[in-house]
Amino acid sequence: MHLAALKRSQYAVYNPTFHRPATDAREKHAPFIAHLVDSDEVISYVEDEAGKIRGFLFGTLTDPPPVYDPGGKTCLVDDFMVDEPDAWESVGRALLNKVAQEARSRGAVQVVVVCGPQDTPKRTMLTSAGCEVATEWLTKPL
Repeated sequence: MHLAALKRSQYAVYNPTFHRPATDAREKHAPFIAHLVDSDEVISYVEDEAGKIRGFLFGTLTDPPPVYDPGGKTCLVDDFMVDEPDAWESVGRALLNKVAQEARSRGAVQVVVVCGPQDTPKRTMLTSAGCEVATEWLTKPL
């Protein structure tokens, strides 16, 4: 839960409106994570070292929108965090490789990873792992 809270705080700096954490985000997060872990459509991994959680990743297997046909399911990775920026290349890449392998074995043809534009260490690892930007969301507070 600590890493998830750290991610929420980090992304709230990047975009204070879109990523504003709910007041009770910590309390809501535990049941949400339990739901993900219990789902047959979610691949979850936690990387720990000597009892310390170094990172986590949740990938949800989804069908593509009906107007696209990539050739199979997509593994959408939204919740993905490591404990230190320099751990993206080691811990983050290992988690990404694990989820990609498992997703492929379940019929997925691509992994789509959510990454904020200012999240440079994560973005650098994703790019070096062969990921490319497919689309971006732009937001404006009203």
